[in-house]
Amino acid sequence: MSINQIGVSAKLAYSFPELRCTFGGRSIVPDIVVFEWQNIPLDEQGEIANDVTIAPDWTIEILSPEQQSTRVINNILFCLKHQTQLGWLIDPQERLVLVFKPKQELEIFEGEQILPVLTILTDYQLSVNQLFSWLTF
Repeated sequence: MSINQIGVSAKLAYSFPELRCTFGGRSIVPDIVVFEWQNIPLDEQGEIANDVTIAPDWTIEILSPEQQSTRVINNILFCLKHQTQLGWLIDPQERLVLVFKPKQELEIFEGEQILPVLTILTDYQLSVNQLFSWLTF
């Protein structure tokens, strides 16, 4: 994942695919979660914890044709209420990204617009078109 190419070498952040996170009385399994380096959930041996009991710093969902967008949006909003800083809902069919931030208005990004990322990843830039190029075979 390109987030890890920037985030790991500088020990800023790490992304995980489909990591179950349980917090606020509910479990979610986003397509990708990102934790700032100091928030990576580790067990006593210093390995990634099997039971993640905190909200991710960033949650990323890719809308599948069979998924209901309202359910996915509900999961992102739930995360934001529990300290998540950023949520993306990637819609491959519409080729746009809905961006959610706590207590802010929903933003829609498309084309060559640069997507917002965690503030800690200052050198990471990604346009919507670049993102969708990764999802194309």
